[in-house]
This record gives sequence, structure tokens and C-alpha cells, in this order.
Amino acid sequence: MSAPKQPADSQSASHSDSGAQPSDTAPIDLSAIRAAVQPGEPRVLVLANQKGGVGKTTTAINLGTALAAVGERVLVVDLDPQGNASTGLGVDRNSRPVTAYEVLIGEADIKDASIETSVPGLSLVASSMDLLGAELELADFDRRSHRLSDALHAFTSSDAGRAYSYVLVDCPPSLNLLTINAMVAADAILVPLQCEFFALEGLSQLLHTVERVRTSLNPDLEIQGIVLTMFDKRNNLSDQVAADVREYMGDKVYRTVIPRNVRISEAPSFGKPALVYDYKCAGSKAYMKLASELIQRERDIKHAAA
Repeated sequence: MSAPKQPADSQSASHSDSGAQPSDTAPIDLSAIRAAVQPGEPRVLVLANQKGGVGKTTTAINLGTALAAVGERVLVVDLDPQGNASTGLGVDRNSRPVTAYEVLIGEADIKDASIETSVPGLSLVASSMDLLGAELELADFDRRSHRLSDALHAFTSSDAGRAYSYVLVDCPPSLNLLTINAMVAADAILVPLQCEFFALEGLSQLLHTVERVRTSLNPDLEIQGIVLTMFDKRNNLSDQVAADVREYMGDKVYRTVIPRNVRISEAPSFGKPALVYDYKCAGSKAYMKLASELIQRERDIKHAAA
């Protein structure tokens, strides 16, 4: 995979709705999306990328909301000490009595830590600043890389856990023990990838880490898909990066791309997903299409495994 060259006429990225592709304004057939929903055990999808600022947390929030909007029950687990997914879902730090930290150190289970959000069908295991020191604390624990996996297995095996369709785990922007815990617990990894030059190097590093985890800790781990984010059609570099990633990763790359969009950027400051803040904006419509495509992809995976 060759790194794309910076085009001379490339414009700097701006937070504008004009980054949306023309298809982003097409109507969404919700009945077709719902028809694709298949019942089954919860799928644990980890959103990971060691590079920060790629739209990982934004995708966790809005993909979870979009899935909930079409009838799925979704649990978001916020493993990032920054807690942006928790804040973006309207849960402030004073409203998090039990968090992912207590789950990891064994003081609480997932059921006790999960709280309902303002989005029907969407629950959250919130983050805590205590996660900053979790790596040192977990060093002396047995199965330190399996702490989240064990907790999620106990939860998804229960009646409460089986009520969910998806568990989305938002990871910190680094490949530390928290991210390794998420990968060990995961059925698959969803990789948000910003359409910019250095994103390609980050993807190679992430794929190397996934292979190491697959070899030593979770042999069933797979890349569920790659989501291109912050796409700006006015910027030739976005097209070039998207083309390179599609050439390298093939069908793993989702057809839906998430445009650079001002409404997506504004929504977290109001403690709302973009789909709640402005359902009609190009970014919200893109996440609805991504949810539809993900559901279809998950159905294909289930049929192939049957």
C-alpha cells in the first residue's frame, strides 16, 4: 500500500456540510433497515484506532444511536479515560456512580454499571478518570488481559445481556492494556479511519496489533470493517486516501463514508448524538446508512457461519 501524495490543490479541511457526498441527501428506507435486523446473541464490536481525532468516539455514539433508532438494543462501553462517549451521550461525571473502572477491577458487573441514556434502546457503561491508573492496577491481577472479556461473557450469558443486539466498546487512542482488554473481549473490530495522509500508517500498526492479539489471546478476532470518516469531497486527498484504503483492504471498507460535518462537531457540546441534535444533517444521514450497511454485513456473517 503506497502512501498518497499531497495534491497541490488540496484544501485544508473545514467543518462544513459541503464535505457530504451527493448520496447523503437521499431518503433513508427505515423499513428496509428493520427488515435486515436479525435476532441473536449480542455481538461485541470494538471501535479502535491508536490515532486520536479520527472520529472513533463520534462513531461509537452515533452508530449506537442509529442502531437503536431501528429497533436494536445497544450497549456502549466507554473505556477511554477521557470519557467523551459518556459526555456525548449526556451523562456527566456526577451521574456515574459505577463505571467501567469498577468493572475491570472486579468491584461491579456490567449489569450494575450500565445506565440508560436519553436515547431509547441505548445503554452506557460510563468511563471514569480512574481508568488512567487501571493499567498499573491490573498488572497484578490474574488474567489481566481478560478482565473485560470475563465481565462481558458473564453479562451476555444472562437474560439481561441477551436482550442486547450489540455491544460497542469505545477504546482510548492508544494500544495500551485497556485496548488489549477490548480486543480480547471482541468478536470483531470496527476501525474508524480519517481520510488524511498519516491515517494509512496508523492502519498498518493497528492491523499488526490485531494479528498479535489474534495469535496469542483471541484467535477468533477479525476486522469487521473500516469506516472512512471526516471525508471532504472538496479535498483531493480525501479521494486519494479512500482509494488507497479500498485497494488495500477491499470489501472490508464500508461503502458509506462519514462526511466532515459541522452539526456532528456541535452535537457533543449539547450532550446529544448528532442524530438527536439534527437528524436531517448530512452526518446523521450517513450514520443511518452506516447502521443499515453494518446490519446487512452482520447478517451475511451469520449466514456464512450457519
